[in-house]
Amino acid sequence: MTSLPTPTATGSPGDPGASGASGASGASAPPSPHLPAPAFRGARLLGDGIPQLFLVAWALLVILPMAWVLISSLKTNKEIYDSPFGLPATPQFTTYVEAWQTANIGRFFLNTVIVVVCGVFFTLLLSSMAAYVLARYAFPGSRFIYYLFLVGMTFPLFLAIVPLTKVTQNLGLQQTLPGLVIVYVAFSLPFSVFFLTAFFQSLPNELAESAFIDGAGHFRTFFSIMLPLAKPGLISIGVFNFLGQWNQYLLPLVLNTPKDNERSNFLLTQGLADLALRTRYESSSTSLAQMFAGLVIAMIPVLVVYVVFQRRVEEGLTAGALK
Repeated sequence: MTSLPTPTATGSPGDPGASGASGASGASAPPSPHLPAPAFRGARLLGDGIPQLFLVAWALLVILPMAWVLISSLKTNKEIYDSPFGLPATPQFTTYVEAWQTANIGRFFLNTVIVVVCGVFFTLLLSSMAAYVLARYAFPGSRFIYYLFLVGMTFPLFLAIVPLTKVTQNLGLQQTLPGLVIVYVAFSLPFSVFFLTAFFQSLPNELAESAFIDGAGHFRTFFSIMLPLAKPGLISIGVFNFLGQWNQYLLPLVLNTPKDNERSNFLLTQGLADLALRTRYESSSTSLAQMFAGLVIAMIPVLVVYVVFQRRVEEGLTAGALK
């Protein structure tokens, strides 16, 4: 028996069914794979590698000098001159004791701690109160006061040196630690108020309103409810102020001139600079090693604060940016 041929769909060129069938068969064909050009992959790798190389170079620029200072602080004076970049034959930990006692680093360190702790405390107290009022209450002149703080952020420090010198002299605050605390607080307030104002604006108003309904006054609402909620922002701005005030050199240099031969009123930055000058112009068997030991002592609080509060600072910055 002869089998009949299988019928196929045919149509005229104008038949839409035929053209649709042919179009569908053409559309169902899988697309040919397209691989990215090797040059594009190389450019992408180059774009990712350049920022990483920059970060590595930046890390080396920061870490290598710190490591060199640390190694030099464990050497003798002769080893520092004979082999500046070599390792010490025997680590001299007594250099830190000599720097703390003989070079008066201990006294400078204590003065710096007193000034910075008091400065940061009063900066946080005053700036948080001012920022809370500016963020929560609208009164005539509130925007003017806010912009006045912003102008204070743009005022160059060196332009205020001469007026500050005259004011501290007239008030009897020159060559005193309280005078430095007052000046530190004054120069830290503008940025602190600006930062905390934005942070208080991000806090919900319902909490303060509930406290008022329960009979709490303004001071109790601020210190018992709103200020604890602003803890991330306070930690962030406190760390910023600590680092800035700890490393401050120009203001102590001008306002805190030596009042005796022992320089008992010097801060750590002043003492290290004075020790470096005496190392260059005076012959001493341990003065250069003491200077490096003093630098390490000055770096330790900054590193500790950064390591301990790094995550809290990031949380404070993020919380203040989101509302």
